[in-house]
Parts: sequence; C-alpha cells; structure tokens
Amino acid sequence: MNKTQLVEKLAEEYEFTKVFARDIVDNVFNSLAETIQKRDEVSISGFGNFKVAERQARPGRNPRTGEPIKIAASKNIKFKPATSLRASLNTKKRARSKKA
Repeated sequence: MNKTQLVEKLAEEYEFTKVFARDIVDNVFNSLAETIQKRDEVSISGFGNFKVAERQARPGRNPRTGEPIKIAASKNIKFKPATSLRASLNTKKRARSKKA
C-alpha cells in the first residue's frame, strides 16, 4: 500500500474528501518524522516502535575496485514490530469447509 492508496482507503471508509484524508495522512507522517528527527522514540501500540540507531564509522571496501574506504558514521531508523503484529503474520487461517 502506498500513500495514495492509504488516502483513498481513509476517504472511502470514513466518507472524507480525499483532500481531508490526505491532510490527515500528511499530518500523521509529519508528526512521526518530527518526533524521530528529535531522536525521540515513536511507539504505536499494536503496531510497533520506531527509533533512531546510530552506526559508528567503520572500514569498508569499494566493491568495484577493492580499495579500502572509510564509511562515515550515520543515523538510521529502526522499526520493531509489536508482538501482536508479528504474531498475526504467523497465524494460519483455517480453511472453511464448503457444505454442499
């Protein structure tokens, strides 16, 4: 699902205009981004946690030439899914038997 599909789903499900639904989605994403940029953790119950992870500088190799290079330190976002979300991915749905 992409952003446009999410907006369309909200607009249809809650009978919003697409403009209003897009404003809601943009606001949620902007709020998440602002919180993460402040290095705060975002925790959404039943969905998961987003947090900033810092990677230290390290040596590496240029894959084309094989030369050693220095890889700069960086910050990345890590996502840890909620237990309930992870569990829902691994449950087997029972096949319904058709009665004739």
